[in-house]
Amino acid sequence: MKKLLLFIFFTPFLLEAQVLIVNDTMQVKGQGDSVFVTANRAERKLSNVTVPVSIVNAKQIQQTGSLRLTDILREQPGLNLTSGFGAGVQMQGLNPDYTIILINGEPLVGRTAGVLDLNRVALGNIKKIEIVKGPSSSLYGSEAMAGVINIITEATSVIPLAASLRYGSYQTVDAGIQNAFSTQSLSYQGFYNYYSTSGYSIRPNSNSRVTTPIGRFTFNQQLKYNISERSNISLAIRITDEKITNDISVSNGGATINSIGKENNKDQNVNLVFNHRFSNYLKTSVKSYFTEYNAKQDLVTISGAPYYDLLNHSFKRIENQTDWNINKQLNLIFGIGSVWEGVKSSRYDSEKVRKSNTIQYGFTQIEWAPSNKFILIGGMRFDKNEAFASAFSPKFAGLYKINAKHKLKLSIGGGFKAPDFRQMYLDFTNAAAGGYSVFGSAQAQQVIGKLSTLGQIGTLYDSYYQLKTLKPENSTGINFSWEFEPNTKTYISAQLFRNDIHNLIQVQQVGAYFSGAQIFSYLNIGRAFTQGIELEGMYKFNTNLNVSAAYQYLATGDKDQIAQIKSGKVYTRGANGYSQLLSLSEYVGLPNNNKNKAQLKFSYNKDNGFFANFRMLYRSNWAVNNTNGNEVFDKGDEFASGYISLHTSFGKGFKNGFSLQAGCDNITNYIDPQNLPNLPGRTFFATLKFQIIKKQNKS
Repeated sequence: MKKLLLFIFFTPFLLEAQVLIVNDTMQVKGQGDSVFVTANRAERKLSNVTVPVSIVNAKQIQQTGSLRLTDILREQPGLNLTSGFGAGVQMQGLNPDYTIILINGEPLVGRTAGVLDLNRVALGNIKKIEIVKGPSSSLYGSEAMAGVINIITEATSVIPLAASLRYGSYQTVDAGIQNAFSTQSLSYQGFYNYYSTSGYSIRPNSNSRVTTPIGRFTFNQQLKYNISERSNISLAIRITDEKITNDISVSNGGATINSIGKENNKDQNVNLVFNHRFSNYLKTSVKSYFTEYNAKQDLVTISGAPYYDLLNHSFKRIENQTDWNINKQLNLIFGIGSVWEGVKSSRYDSEKVRKSNTIQYGFTQIEWAPSNKFILIGGMRFDKNEAFASAFSPKFAGLYKINAKHKLKLSIGGGFKAPDFRQMYLDFTNAAAGGYSVFGSAQAQQVIGKLSTLGQIGTLYDSYYQLKTLKPENSTGINFSWEFEPNTKTYISAQLFRNDIHNLIQVQQVGAYFSGAQIFSYLNIGRAFTQGIELEGMYKFNTNLNVSAAYQYLATGDKDQIAQIKSGKVYTRGANGYSQLLSLSEYVGLPNNNKNKAQLKFSYNKDNGFFANFRMLYRSNWAVNNTNGNEVFDKGDEFASGYISLHTSFGKGFKNGFSLQAGCDNITNYIDPQNLPNLPGRTFFATLKFQIIKKQNKS
């Protein structure tokens, strides 16, 4: 009945603003010069950005039929999606907790095991997504070691009303409304989205669904008031409320535990910004931001044992940034800010006690363009973290335009990531997954000591005696790229990258209960690297048809493990079942990383509003479990199989504002329930949309 009422309510509108906008002003690589904000914290033409960046515009998002942030990011070069604890994103081989996710420049919070579930971000009102690869801590602080993904919402009032209704496989319904208006001094944009799915099961003989039944509501409001010609104030509010029916199955140590229950996740964001322009050369902004993430999970295991999980994460920030264009060649940015952050969780020692941290920071960046061909940028950020040592994050980047066709970029940056609340204070025993425990480093020895006096500890490993206060992780990243645009039809780029990480924080088993259940904690024990090459190309056959392709080769490794292998201290199990020395050629690097990834896309657009596209994604195999017992991932361990997934979408826009779209994702129905729970089977969808475009006054 609820779904029927939604259909009746939305049917009169049936529109979405972003789908078939023929005069879309955003450009993609090789097709123009878009404005980019994230890389420099200031508006710059894409052709003048000195670091590796890419833009995904509204037209691209809508023509692929993407609903959630995960859908569109999985198709971007150099990015991989992870499946544990929600859908996270890897960038250049670094785990999800090293990439900061922003909405209009402000961070999202609420990570589980370092993963920010990107499924909770709807795309219905997105203007563009800006992706910056490489360390960005000099501007954005912790969590930006790998890069930044900034989601920028629509702020135009050209489309006063828009709505959409989509229905797809697994009884999936997505309905959205956008509305906007503006006067001389006031502008307003609103977005409302409802998403529900009955879930799909690719394990029909199991109670465990890969995606469980979900109901999710998203509410966005943006208001801007022009105080004067030089000053304005804006307010943005975003709320997401998600309800999930859990029916899960977890295997650990040979035992399988089934659980059922409910989950409720709420995400609330408020952003207040004051902007003032002193002159054409000097402007400043003061930003006040508050966000809170609440997650509750109530489960009952098949044995009747209850499982309750609570997470409340709050984040408050106030920041001032000033931009000074000293002259045509020299630009200066500087800013200061403070962060107040706190977490309450049943996974810590008490859900009634809030763990808190305070950070003060300052940053500056200077941009020098001595000529039209040459741009240099230098920057520095200082973070004073109440819980950890202070951190400096430097940055240097340069751009050289050899001529109109060739362009070179070089960027070198330092990144850091402070230990999070989970790594410090976690006190968690998972009754729904075999009874294993994870303890934060700040209290692991004390908690385990108490358990030992109670006679519950069976074994303590050497790693237990290495537990100590965690240090921030830090990295150095180098990116070098060449871009070649021989004509208006062709674009080619090649990028080399290298990231070296020190004081890597890793989960290690430090002991075991008498029952055999594992005990884990966190240690600074790693020195890792990721390196590789990314290739991109685009060719426009004519005004209607173009093809684009991308490829990434990625190599990763733990430097300490490599040193042990070279010194002949690591053994593995050979094909005959006997132990033998592990050779370096058998070493595969860090887990959950594939060496090869590629994309191929054909896109067709007609002036009459018809479009069609076909996308192919390839991902080679990757290590998932260490089965040799040597704590090193080699060719004898367990791997997830490489795969190819095919996707298509087509649609037609009409002059009366209506448009139709249909498509199919995962055409070949590739399924890997264990390693790819976020990739459903073959999925069909159809969408009916309508938009009203405000007529522009002719002068």
